[in-house]
Amino acid sequence: MKSKHYYWLIVCSVWALSNVVDGEDYLIGLGSYDMTGPASNVNMMGYANMGQDTSGVHFRLRARAFIVAEGVQGPRLAFVNLDAGMASQYGDLYRENNLAISGTHTHAGPGGYLQYVVYSITSLGFVHQSFDAIVDAIEQCIVQAHNNLKPGSIFINKGEVANAGINRSPSAYLLNPPQERSRYANNVDKEMTLLKFVDRDTGKSVGSFNWFATHGTSMSKNNKLISGDNKGAAARLFEDWFRSSNGTANTKTHSRSPTTPSMVAKAGRIKATGGQTCDKSTSRQFKVRSTSATHFVGAFCQSNVGDVSPNVLGAFCIDSGKPCNFNRSSCHGDDRLCVGRGPGYPDEILSTKIIGERQYIRAVDLFNTARDEINGRIDYRHVYINFTNIEVDLGGGDQTVKTCPAALGPGFAAGTTDGPGAFGFQQGDTKINEFWKRVRDLLKKPSKSQEACQLPKPVLLDTGEMFEPYAWAPAILPIQILRIGKLVLLSVPGEFTTMAGRRLREAVKETLIANGNREFDDDTHVVIAGLSNTYSQYITTFEEYQQQRYEAASTLYGPHTLSAYIQEFKKLATSMAKGEKPINNGLSPPDLSSHLISLLSPPSGDTTPPGVKFGDVKTDVAVPSRGWFRGGEKASATFWSAAPRNDLLTEGTFASVEMLMEDRWMPVYDDDDLCLFFKWTALNASLSSYARIEWEIPEEAVPGVYRLRHFGAWMIPRSTNVVKYFTGTSGGFEVSQ
Repeated sequence: MKSKHYYWLIVCSVWALSNVVDGEDYLIGLGSYDMTGPASNVNMMGYANMGQDTSGVHFRLRARAFIVAEGVQGPRLAFVNLDAGMASQYGDLYRENNLAISGTHTHAGPGGYLQYVVYSITSLGFVHQSFDAIVDAIEQCIVQAHNNLKPGSIFINKGEVANAGINRSPSAYLLNPPQERSRYANNVDKEMTLLKFVDRDTGKSVGSFNWFATHGTSMSKNNKLISGDNKGAAARLFEDWFRSSNGTANTKTHSRSPTTPSMVAKAGRIKATGGQTCDKSTSRQFKVRSTSATHFVGAFCQSNVGDVSPNVLGAFCIDSGKPCNFNRSSCHGDDRLCVGRGPGYPDEILSTKIIGERQYIRAVDLFNTARDEINGRIDYRHVYINFTNIEVDLGGGDQTVKTCPAALGPGFAAGTTDGPGAFGFQQGDTKINEFWKRVRDLLKKPSKSQEACQLPKPVLLDTGEMFEPYAWAPAILPIQILRIGKLVLLSVPGEFTTMAGRRLREAVKETLIANGNREFDDDTHVVIAGLSNTYSQYITTFEEYQQQRYEAASTLYGPHTLSAYIQEFKKLATSMAKGEKPINNGLSPPDLSSHLISLLSPPSGDTTPPGVKFGDVKTDVAVPSRGWFRGGEKASATFWSAAPRNDLLTEGTFASVEMLMEDRWMPVYDDDDLCLFFKWTALNASLSSYARIEWEIPEEAVPGVYRLRHFGAWMIPRSTNVVKYFTGTSGGFEVSQ
C-alpha cells in the first residue's frame, strides 16, 4: 500500500521551505494533475449500479490544489479539490491538520478507492488503479502548488447562481420550522463563494477556487464515460476561458485562412493510417493542455449538497410524463419510474454542459468583479471524533441524547430522483417487509438498542455493527476548520442538506464572534467544504430525519447526527477563536489496507482479428455528401483497440483531433475537451475490442483539414507485465463554414 509513502511526500511538499520568496504577507501556489484512472471495466462510484462500469472518457478528471502561507516561517494550509465522488481516509495519508481533501461528488468516476465495505461492494472491493491514480494526483498537484509558491494576494466575492440546483426532497425541507424557513428565500443555497488568487509581483491572476452546492448527477446511472460532471465541465470552461482571454497561445482560437479548393482535394487524398507502434510518452506530446504549462487553475468545489439536484426541470414519471408523488418520489408506488430531468433533457451530456456553464458564467463574473482582499491570520483545527457514541447536550445540560452506530434505512435502497434504486422500496419508508428483514438478519440482525437509537429509521443495513470481512462503515471521522483571514472553511466528511448546512455555518460563525476578541465579525465568511477527508454519507436536520427520505435514511448516526456535528465544530471554533492549542484526543481512523479485498480481475490481455493491427481503422470518418463538415455536426471513426486499463495514459490522451497546418498535423482537441469523446467497447467472448472517437465539431472550429487520432496500450495475453503502445489515425476530412 502506498499510503504512508505518499503521506510523507505530501508532508514534505506542504512544509518544505526551500526556494520560497520571503518578504510578503501571503505566499500562494496552485497546482493541477490528471487523476482520470481506469477507463474500462471498473465500476463507477456514486450510484451503486453494478452494471455501470467505465467504458471510455467524456473528459478527464483532475486534482487541483492551492497552498496559502503566512510568509516563509508562518503557518500554511493546503486545499485539494478532486474530480471524485468524495475523499477517503487511509491511515496516515490524511492526518495533517492543515491539509483538506474534498471531492466534487461526480458520480462518473472509477470507484473502489474507499476502504469500507458498503462503499466497495459494487466495485468488487478495492481497486488499486483507482486509488493510486487519486493519490498520485494529490501528491503531484500539491508538489506543483508548493513549487509555484510566490507572494500573492487573495480576493473574495459572493453571488447567486441562477437555476443550477433544486431541492430533490422538498417535502422533507418543509418539515423544518416555518420561522426558520421564512429567513431564506429558497429551499436550496444559491450562493457561490469565490477566491481569486493573484501574483503580487506581476499582477496576473494564477487561479480561482469556488464553493457552490449542486450534485454531480447531471450524468445518469446509465452513463459509462468517465466525467467530472457539471463541476468538472465548469472548471474546463473556466480554465479555457482564462487561457484564451489572457492572450495565451491557443490553436482553437487562432484565425486561419479560409478553406480553398486545393485543401478540399487534399483532404480527400489523406487516407487513414494503419496501427503504428509508439512509446508511452507519445500521447502526452499530443495533449493540447499540459501540466508543465499550467498557468491558471480553476476549481469548482462542493458545499452542503445533500438535497440539491442539478436536474432542475424536476422529477417526472417516465411512463406517464406526470410529476412524481411529492412525498415519496415514486410513480404508482414504483421508485424506479421517478427520474429527474436536467435542462438538456433527454440529453444528459447537454445537461452536464448547461449546469456547468451556469456555474462557470457566474464564476467569471465574480472573478472579474472581485475587489475585497483577504488579510489576516492563517489557522486551522482538526480532530477525529467517534461519531457512534457522542453525548449531545441539546440545551443547558438538562437534555442529553446520543448518536448511534451507523445504519441505513429502506429509503436508502429507494435511491433518489437523480438515480432511482431498487424495486420494492420508496423514499419515506418507515417499515421493512418480512422478506427484506430476513435478508438483513442473514447479514446482521440489529441490536434492540440500535433499533431504538435510530428511530424513526428502521434499520435495513446495520453497517455500524458489521465487521466481516472488515468494517462496513466508518465510526471515527475527521472534522476540520481552515481559516484564511475572514474566510473560514468547514471541512465536513459527508453531504449536509441545505438547512443542516445553514445551521452548522450559523453556529460556527456565532461561536467565532462570541469568542474571537473582535477578530471575527459579521463580515466573516463561513463556507462548507463538503465531502472532505473521508465519507460518511448524509447529514439531515432532526426534522428532516423524521420523514426518512433518501437523505435521512442515509444519515448514519441517527436523528441527532447534525446536533453532534454542531457541538463538536463549536468546540473547534472556540479553540480557534481563543487561540488555544489544537485539540488532540488521541483518536485516529483505522488503516484497513492490510484487510482490503480485491475481486476485480486484472486485465487479461488483448488480441486483434487476423490481419489487423492495434490502431487500425475499423470504420473511417463518413463525410457528408456535400464533401465537408459544418460546425455542430459530428465526425467519428472506430479503431481496433485494447483495454484502457493496460495504461491509464495519465497526463496523456486516448484521443485527439489534429489539424493540418503547413504540412504538419497539430493537435487542437484532446480527451480533456467537452466536444471529444473516447468510447471503448469489448467484443463478447473475445479479447478483442474497439474504440470509437467522436468529435462534436464546435461552431467556432477553424475551417481546415482535420483527422482523428487514437492512442492506446495493449497487453500480450497471459502476460501481466508486457505492455506495448500503439496509435492510429483516420482519413482526413474538411471542416468549412
